[in-house]
Amino acid sequence: MSDGCECVGQRVMCREVMDRVPEPEVMDTPDEASAYDAMDHAQVNRAFVDRLLAVGARGHMLDIGTGPAHIPLILCDRLPDCTVLAVDLAPTMLAIAGRHLSGSPHRDRIELRLGDAKSLELPDASFDAVFSNTILHHMTDPRPFLREALRVLRPGGALLIRDLYRPGSEAELDHLVATHAASAGPVGRELLRASLRAAFTPPELRAIADECGLAGAELVLDSDRHMSLQIAA
Repeated sequence: MSDGCECVGQRVMCREVMDRVPEPEVMDTPDEASAYDAMDHAQVNRAFVDRLLAVGARGHMLDIGTGPAHIPLILCDRLPDCTVLAVDLAPTMLAIAGRHLSGSPHRDRIELRLGDAKSLELPDASFDAVFSNTILHHMTDPRPFLREALRVLRPGGALLIRDLYRPGSEAELDHLVATHAASAGPVGRELLRASLRAAFTPPELRAIADECGLAGAELVLDSDRHMSLQIAA
């Protein structure tokens, strides 16, 4: 374990932090993709969209690592004039997303595309808002992803990158899994456990973001397990 410190208001809190155990970059087996899709993300996804709107996200948006496209669908419900390009590196996830879109009134406003977050084949400054939900912990090195997210964001646009953060002990990890994945089944519980182990700490993410030109982005602790990098429009 290593020491970790994080800022909470005006206080600095230091604690023991578990060593990071990275996850595979792509969640693309049918069992993993289906288990993730079946987990109850409704509350955290609504909170994510609330924050996205609060930082001024509008217009043409990019969702990096869309998974089953839960968030673009909620976003289009809330924001009638937006469009979303939703990219993911996992064909199985995109297949599930496609099934969700097929029955949605928003299917013409959301485009699904296979793509790598670390090397987006998209023009510079081409999106009014860029967002991403819980893909950082899948990356051994998230720097290329963060640089790409900033590259494709237009000047003055909104950015929101949310991820899990690593707990400080096995006991804390067990508590988070029991609290948030009790009804998710064994595959879902193991997915959350592995994701928490693979996540960065807030100080780690702050240092990495600063290296990538995101020193001006605010780092917010959203919940007992989520943190966000955000830039308001």
